[in-house]
Amino acid sequence: MAKGEERIDKWLWAMRVFKTRTISTDACKKGRVTMNGSSLKPSRTIKPGDVVDVKKPPVTYTFRVVQLSENRLGAKLVPDYLENLTPQSQYDILEMAKISGFVDRRKGLGRPTKRDARRMASFREETAADTFFLDWEDDDDDDPDDPDEY
Repeated sequence: MAKGEERIDKWLWAMRVFKTRTISTDACKKGRVTMNGSSLKPSRTIKPGDVVDVKKPPVTYTFRVVQLSENRLGAKLVPDYLENLTPQSQYDILEMAKISGFVDRRKGLGRPTKRDARRMASFREETAADTFFLDWEDDDDDDPDDPDEY
């Protein structure tokens, strides 16, 4: 590897974007790490100045490589090595996902808790009562003088 270059999977792990290098490698293999719109293989080398997009559903983070490091850094040192270019709209999406909680339950999170089940049941009951409201008073009008009725 040329001086001034680093593997993308190793750099993402070192910058604490992913918890383990294996997860970082898997994200690259699944096409969740892109540069200029094209997927990156885990062995792809990057250099300072490159802009990398990382999809961690429901958000797509954008980072600019400032410096390279082969070793995992402490959280306080990360801003010296990468610049976070993620737009505020992505963080708004993340906040909405946190607020919605049980409604937007991702696959693989397991069964809903009792609390979640109660909240979903009360939500369903409220919406069912609202949608099936019928106004019976209008139909009880049996006026024989009304020519439109028969």
